[in-house]
Amino acid sequence: MPPDVELEIDVPGAALRAERWPAPAPTVVMLHSGVTDRRSWYAVADELGEAADVIVYDRRGFGASPPGELAFSHLADLVAVIDQLATGPVVLVGNSMGGALALDLALTEPQRVAGLLLLSPAVSGAPEPVEMDAATLVLAERIDRAWNDGDKTELVRLESWMWLDGPTGAEGRVTGPARRLAEEMNRQLLSYDVDEGAGGSDVDAWSRIEEIDVPAIVACGELDAPFIVDRSRQLAERLPRGRFVPLPDVAHLPGLEQPTRVAELVAELIRQ
Repeated sequence: MPPDVELEIDVPGAALRAERWPAPAPTVVMLHSGVTDRRSWYAVADELGEAADVIVYDRRGFGASPPGELAFSHLADLVAVIDQLATGPVVLVGNSMGGALALDLALTEPQRVAGLLLLSPAVSGAPEPVEMDAATLVLAERIDRAWNDGDKTELVRLESWMWLDGPTGAEGRVTGPARRLAEEMNRQLLSYDVDEGAGGSDVDAWSRIEEIDVPAIVACGELDAPFIVDRSRQLAERLPRGRFVPLPDVAHLPGLEQPTRVAELVAELIRQ
């Protein structure tokens, strides 16, 4: 189902494409991963219905939000989105890089955050894995080669395998509309040719996790890269009000694979 309201959020040097499913319920802002855009949340928003006032938006360099010409901060842009669309603290739902952004905001602007649902989250300042399993390592090396060769077709194929199917899953494990959408979103962001570090913050969230005192659920697909599963468990243990939820038969993008389960976790967090 398409959103009820389409919006543009003005930020310095750009306009962010946003959409909203308004409801007389707590406001939930959903932050997409680094290989998707706002459309990755459509099925979750549909499942939530009137249970949440859902806002999704494309960060600069994703979906329908071009990067613009100026230097920017994803964190400052998120503050602008909340200031323009919300009237109080919001629940943040963040997948992968979106999870890192949610944690950064919870540390720098805690008064704006009512709760966190973190799905296979990245974490600013987290150490690189000491060891990586063979399947993830081989696939990551192939992705690096495709990137260095400028082969975007191969890059989309391999990144869909890594993030949608999971590095230990068979290529093509996820089929149908979810796969077509994942590939389309990735092709779109690659067309902007923006450095993946653009817009990052200087927050060292990993060393400050214990400062985040809001209800938090950390969920991770069991088919995700093992180092991400391990990091997600550690994160949940360190969050003062955190809880870890494993997601069987899911890889890195649970909003695409299991939107009903993700919506259930959002509703659970709202009730806390």
